[in-house]
Amino acid sequence: MIRAAFAVSMLLPGVATAQALQCSVSPNTALSVRPDLPSEREPQRLLPIGHYTLAISWAPQYCRNKQDDPRASFQCGGDNRFGFVLHGLWPDGVGKEWPQYCKSTPLLSPATIRTNLCATPSAQLLQHEWAKHGTCMAGETPESYFGRSTGLYRKLRYPDMMGLSRRPLTAGRFAQAFARVNPGMRPDMMRVTTTREGWLDELWICMDKSFRYARCPAHQGGVAPSAKLRIWRGRR
Repeated sequence: MIRAAFAVSMLLPGVATAQALQCSVSPNTALSVRPDLPSEREPQRLLPIGHYTLAISWAPQYCRNKQDDPRASFQCGGDNRFGFVLHGLWPDGVGKEWPQYCKSTPLLSPATIRTNLCATPSAQLLQHEWAKHGTCMAGETPESYFGRSTGLYRKLRYPDMMGLSRRPLTAGRFAQAFARVNPGMRPDMMRVTTTREGWLDELWICMDKSFRYARCPAHQGGVAPSAKLRIWRGRR
């Protein structure tokens, strides 16, 4: 059994360095995946890479209505507890479109899924990220792609999420708080996404072709810095 239990908790004030508050991959954890293929809605696009996005998701919000969903059982059920989790590392294009599904790929091995499941707590999402995004990065294997994305993810530090959730907040103030605890990062190097009701959903961190933090392009998306933001604390 692989266990990752961290002493640093997001319940405590200050900077948090642990993404998974508790994560256990047992021998019985489901590791099977199905193919993730291009479609009419998500076609193959072979485009040059202009920059990258590191996307992280706020797990308490994702799990808010998925406690009984078997597809989300690893992330949202049992004893596992997560704060920010890694959605993926996305190669972006030079303009508004991005490369995707650049080449066919076999299913990920159970060993690769097991190694990365406490960062991206969904076997099928891991398959999706490699098929849609990782295959567009020249020279990458599943192991090197996830090694790069999880390495960037694990370097991130987090503000006091519980404290932020208890006071009036905007997307801009949240970006400022996040930038303050991550050396070399500025608020204009990230985009905040929310649900329709204004709850924190994801944070998209912009990077250049050398994987250094960079100013986001105007078309990157996200809500306006002035948008009101709420943070769902979940069961904590």
